[in-house]
Amino acid sequence: MTGNKCYLDEYEDYDGGFVSFGDGKGRISGKGKIKTLSLDFDDVYFCKELKYNLFSVSQICDKKKNVLFTDTECLVLSSNFKLLDESQVLLRVPRKDNIYSVDLKSVIPTGGLTCPIAKATIDESNTWHRRLRNINFKTMNKLTKGNLVKGLPLKIFENDHSYVACQKGKQHKASYKTKLVNSISKPLHMLHMDLFGPKNVKILMKKSYCLVVTDDFSRFSWVFFFATKDETSGILKTFITEIENQLDHKVEVIRSDNGTEFKNSIMNQFCKMKGIKREFSVARTPQQNGVAERKNRTLIEVARTMLVDSKLPTTFWAEAVNTACYVLNMGLSH
Repeated sequence: MTGNKCYLDEYEDYDGGFVSFGDGKGRISGKGKIKTLSLDFDDVYFCKELKYNLFSVSQICDKKKNVLFTDTECLVLSSNFKLLDESQVLLRVPRKDNIYSVDLKSVIPTGGLTCPIAKATIDESNTWHRRLRNINFKTMNKLTKGNLVKGLPLKIFENDHSYVACQKGKQHKASYKTKLVNSISKPLHMLHMDLFGPKNVKILMKKSYCLVVTDDFSRFSWVFFFATKDETSGILKTFITEIENQLDHKVEVIRSDNGTEFKNSIMNQFCKMKGIKREFSVARTPQQNGVAERKNRTLIEVARTMLVDSKLPTTFWAEAVNTACYVLNMGLSH
């Protein structure tokens, strides 16, 4: 293949489609022959975008010629060339189609090959770990393997966990231990509640907030939908009064976050009158209100799945959440 049309004899137009090469791609628009004193090249494609002359080793060999590569040149030898000493052959690679593929199973000795990349010292590993702003050591080795960073030595970096600053900066809270015995012995003793919203899409009744209340003893849940946060206090007062009369039990503890929908003068006065104790989670620690948070996630995931399966628009998310809450209440619970 060539990009210089002047080299070609017996040139003819030929639509060979597009071809990609290292610095771009071009279109094959013709073909011809290149004749030298001792060797002729047939079916040479012309691509004017190509800046180099390329020839295929496999096609040269198809012409019953031999090809030899050295550290300084490539030699095309005649078909009657004979190898004088077979012991000089260090590796023999068979040709399959137009590819000379190496079968590593026949090359690699038993026990495997030794990795040619040296290991970096601990100090060197920590130094480059610090220079690259404490990225993961696996990522550093990937950068080395792909030679993606200039100046990064071709070595294997190992983490001996002696870099104290990284341990302090990336430490996280330990998980909360699970209670082995439930301290709640009757319904309505403790209610977990949380509010999610506003949703980007309002329902048909123009409501965008959802309040989820969960009983700690039975894990039975109730959901309420409203348009603004200031409706929360009135809904909770009505709900607590009704549920206490229906179940003949008193609500003793309410656990929630520090949102103003739960922490306001109306709720303060109502809980003081009813003798209800309130527990608020610490700021930026939603794990302490985990029962309500997990219930929210379960309801949202089930509702989203129902909407996707039924191909209904997102405006029906409240109906989906309500249905999901009903089904979860009727099913088994841990």
